[in-house]
Amino acid sequence: MGEDAGRQAPERVPLEKIDDYTWSIPKYKPGMRVPGMVFANDALMEKMRTDRTLWQCSNVAHLPGIYKYAVTLPDGHEGYGFPIGGVAATDYDDGVISPGGVGYDINCGVRLLSTTLSEQEVRPKLAQLAGAIFENVPSGLGSSRKDFKVTNSDLNRLVVEGVQWAIDKGLGWPDDAEHCEEGGCMKNADPSKVSPTAKSRGLSQIGTLGSGNHFLEIQKVDKILDSRTAKAFGIEHEGQVTVMIHCGSRGFGHQVCSDYLRVMEHAVQKYKITLPDRELACAPGTSSEAQDYIQAMACAVNYAFCNRQAIMHWVRQSFQQVYHEDPEKFGLKLVYDVAHNIAKTETHKINGASKKVWVHRKGATRAFPSEHGEVPEDYRSAGQPVLIPGSMGTSSWVLVGTVKAMDLTFGSTAHGAGRMMSRAAAKRQFWGSDVKAALEKRGIVVRAASASVLAEEADPAYKNVDVVAEVSDRIGIATKVARLVPIAVVKG
Repeated sequence: MGEDAGRQAPERVPLEKIDDYTWSIPKYKPGMRVPGMVFANDALMEKMRTDRTLWQCSNVAHLPGIYKYAVTLPDGHEGYGFPIGGVAATDYDDGVISPGGVGYDINCGVRLLSTTLSEQEVRPKLAQLAGAIFENVPSGLGSSRKDFKVTNSDLNRLVVEGVQWAIDKGLGWPDDAEHCEEGGCMKNADPSKVSPTAKSRGLSQIGTLGSGNHFLEIQKVDKILDSRTAKAFGIEHEGQVTVMIHCGSRGFGHQVCSDYLRVMEHAVQKYKITLPDRELACAPGTSSEAQDYIQAMACAVNYAFCNRQAIMHWVRQSFQQVYHEDPEKFGLKLVYDVAHNIAKTETHKINGASKKVWVHRKGATRAFPSEHGEVPEDYRSAGQPVLIPGSMGTSSWVLVGTVKAMDLTFGSTAHGAGRMMSRAAAKRQFWGSDVKAALEKRGIVVRAASASVLAEEADPAYKNVDVVAEVSDRIGIATKVARLVPIAVVKG
């Protein structure tokens, strides 16, 4: 997430329509090892044809060791190397790892909290609550809390320990880690593989929302479509208040990506890898370059988990400040935390055989089915929660992973609305003050660090997230559980 679209596609990409939601990009040019597979309806596909999304999907199909096909999901749009909304699985021994298949905002992701409160109960204090959160959670470029300092030693520990470090520091509850992807800690993180520049950028940014498409919303449950699964996730009734936190690894992860893209550009020469686009720079998965990247990336993944954990703690504190009650009284339980930009080792069935692979998810949500060992124990009979945030002021969705996703998309689905226009174009078209007034007219409280970010993130700059969720559901790569709508928005 966070990479802008806009450049003209360099060539027309041939497409074969398989059904209403599935399109194949045939192996139309030399070097494509597999076809491309795009999951979209006609309207979403129309937008993908206007930028480099399909061209990038066909480029991903050139990666050594890639299995089955290069995937583009319903929210797909142009990114760096891979399209955002891109998935690829490469062989563990004979495949490659590409930082472009993860992106700059490593482990940009979403966490959702459930509460015992209804909209009716929260409305009288909503403005106060949004204000408290805006004060307690630093947002905007370069923001940080004056009363919370992370030392170099802390940083080296938190990037290895993940969420547990934050919990041990008092920034959370003992069972929070159980409801995070990877248990809130990706293994094999090695801070010695992270540059001093990345570390210096990360020192002041734990517990900060950042800017751009990152947000913190107080929401209400608008619609429940699968009451049994919703109940398993702690979503009990329409009108129930939830809180959604959407952010990533900030400058730390961005720098890790930048550093290793340079490393990978040299690796392409060293290992004589032929690629159609230098943005796909990669190295064999077993090489020292790829292993160093994976260990540094794991540090950024854990940094992001800690970042969202600290923010969640300050959200709970904000409820305590406003209501003068312990936050436990209002529930404020972590439903789940999902990563959107990540590469990891998984086992998938390919042509009837189990294969160990490197799965790249770039702007994609893991969507594992019921009874999968990676799903938290208390959700195992239902499946993994999938969180798809919308654009500012629109709905967000809770879905659940499926068996079909394992077969079609390496256990993945969409991650959000996906941009329709670049940030620069949005700023030319919208005024932040107008966006704020329109949201407030609909009863949505807005707190933002700047008017320009409101213009950049105006709803028309994005695809319709309801359509993205619907297409995911129709394909069967995630099943709709509940629709959430914002009642307050906090933006960087």
